[in-house]
Amino acid sequence: PGLPAWLLPIMVPVEILSMFTKPFALMIRLFANMLAGHMVITTLILLISLMAQISPAGGVAMAPVSIALARFLMLLEILVAFIQAYIFTLLSAIFIGMYAHPAH
Repeated sequence: PGLPAWLLPIMVPVEILSMFTKPFALMIRLFANMLAGHMVITTLILLISLMAQISPAGGVAMAPVSIALARFLMLLEILVAFIQAYIFTLLSAIFIGMYAHPAH
């Protein structure tokens, strides 16, 4: 209500586009956070074989360090997963509430 008629052709596509971009942004955020943790863990594990190619003693020395860091990052990923689930749920509830009770 109160919107000038000449703005309707602009506002309708913008509102429809925003209904699709908000869930898409949530999806990309969640995917990027999951992928980043997995890539870091994979890189740490691959350091073992990289150091082993340089020198066998380097691979043996790098194995416990790399595995310990990978385990720590796995625990950190669990924390990040819980935080992301909370943020995803909260933002979804906010977006659904905005559509159910529009402020404008």
